[in-house]
Amino acid sequence: QVQLVESGGGLVQPGGSLRLSCAASGSIVSFNVMGWYRQAPGKERELVARITRGGVSNYVDSVKGRFTISRDFAKNTVYLQMNSLKPEDTAVYYCNAELKYVYWGQGTQVTVSS
Repeated sequence: QVQLVESGGGLVQPGGSLRLSCAASGSIVSFNVMGWYRQAPGKERELVARITRGGVSNYVDSVKGRFTISRDFAKNTVYLQMNSLKPEDTAVYYCNAELKYVYWGQGTQVTVSS
């Protein structure tokens, strides 16, 4: 059973930055894909960024140029660096990992407000 634990969320002013972390209970080397999703109140969960085992990353158009997904195999951790944050980025952010099954973290709240 894989466990994913997110951290790094919080309250930030528009234009600010946050770095989310997703720590896995085991090695992340074998995961086919790892990604970050978000869900805002009243909206469906959406993919924000993903990175494949081969290192190819993809982003939703609304965050391109502002967010960066990365990983540290030694720490079994995936990161989401979020810059130039906007109020519309406010949501609960979830870490996701795909292997034979799909695993989810518990989520971390990101609030962008002045």
